[in-house]
Amino acid sequence: MDRFSLHTPEQVSKDLASRVKALRLAKGWKQVTLAERSGVSLASLRRFEASGRVSLQHLLLLAFALNRLDDFDALLQTPRAASIAELEAAETRPARRRGRV
Repeated sequence: MDRFSLHTPEQVSKDLASRVKALRLAKGWKQVTLAERSGVSLASLRRFEASGRVSLQHLLLLAFALNRLDDFDALLQTPRAASIAELEAAETRPARRRGRV
């Protein structure tokens, strides 16, 4: 069953920006320090912290500089089976083939 989210993409991006800012401040870094350590331009970092808008590549670079890249490991993982029957059904599905037959 699909889960329903009360969050919008805009809210999630602003929350991520707030978390990045909090991590930066916890390390005692200025914006310019994080920008230099991550390779993200200062303007992009400022825009991200203010609006939540950032490219995925820049977000990953910021997470790497903050030593939090592993936080992305669980993102968009295939859901675990809820029962033995689901596991058995997954094993018996034929493999997908590419191209035309």
